Amino acid sequence: MAARSSRIRMRRPRMRARRGVGFSHLSINRMIPSVLTLLALCAGMTAIRFAINGKFQYAVFTLIAAGIFDGLDGRLARLLNATSRFGAELDSLSDFVSFGVAPAALLYLWTMAQWHSFGWAIVLFYAVCCALRLARFNTQLTAEPPPPWRANFFSGAPAPAGAGLLMLPMFFGFEWGDWIARSPYLNGVWITGIALLMISTVPTVSLKRIRIPHHLVVPTLLGIGVLTAFFTTAPWPTLICIGAVYLGSIPLTVHASWRLRRASMAAQGEAAARPPAVPPSLPAARPPRLPQRDIVPPPNEWRH
Repeated sequence: MAARSSRIRMRRPRMRARRGVGFSHLSINRMIPSVLTLLALCAGMTAIRFAINGKFQYAVFTLIAAGIFDGLDGRLARLLNATSRFGAELDSLSDFVSFGVAPAALLYLWTMAQWHSFGWAIVLFYAVCCALRLARFNTQLTAEPPPPWRANFFSGAPAPAGAGLLMLPMFFGFEWGDWIARSPYLNGVWITGIALLMISTVPTVSLKRIRIPHHLVVPTLLGIGVLTAFFTTAPWPTLICIGAVYLGSIPLTVHASWRLRRASMAAQGEAAARPPAVPPSLPAARPPRLPQRDIVPPPNEWRH
C-alpha cells in the first residue's frame, strides 16, 4: 500500500498540448487590409516595369489600380477593427513606392529623360517631396489632435492625388498627341509645382469627412455609375476632368478653411471674454451651541 502511494505521489501531471498557440487570434478578415496594401505595392512596381518596356498606358492603369487598393485598405481596416501600427507603416511604404517612386519613373522615362541629369533631378525632387509629405502625415498621427475645423481638410495634396495630378500631361498626350504634352519644359514646371503642393500647408479636400444626406444617396450612386461609364469609354478625358475638378476645388477649400478658422477664433474669443460663473454661496455656518451646564451667568451686583 505504501509503495502504491509513493508511485502515485511520484507520477507527474500530464500537460495538455494547446493547439494553435500563436494562431488563435489570426483571422483572414483581419489580414485583408494588409493584403490590399501589398496589392497596391505590387501594382506600383508593375507600373515601373510597364514604363521600362514603353507601355505607358498600361503603367497608368496599374497606378490607378494601386490608388483603388490604397483607398480600400484603410476603410476596410476600420470596418473590420483591424487597424495596427504595422498596417500603418506598411501603408506608408506602399504609398511611397506606388505614388512617389513609380510616377517619377514614369515621367522620367516618358519625357524628362531628354534633359538627362537635370530631368532626373526634377523627378527626384518630386519623390523627395512625396517622402516628406508621408513622413509629416505619420508624425501628425501621434501628435496632439488638430483643431476641429482642420479635421475636414488635408494639409497639402495627399500622395495619391499628387500622383494623379502629376500624370495629367500624360493623359493629354494619350488623347490628343504628344506635340506639346510631352515637352520637358512644360513637364518640368508641372512636376515642380505638384511637388511643392504636396509639401505645402494648403488645405485640400478630404473625402473621409464628407457625409452624404439620405436624400442624395441615390443621385450620388447614379453619378458614380455615369462616371464609371465615361471612364470605360473615354478614360483619358474623364481623368482630365477629374483632375480639373480637384484643382478647381482648392480655392474653395482654402476659403472654407479660412471661414471655419475665423468662426473658431471668434467662438474662443467670446468664451474668453465671458465672465466666469460664480458658484452659489453656501449658507453661513451657525456657531456651535454650548451645553447648558457650560453657560455661566454674568455677574450681578444685586445677587448676594
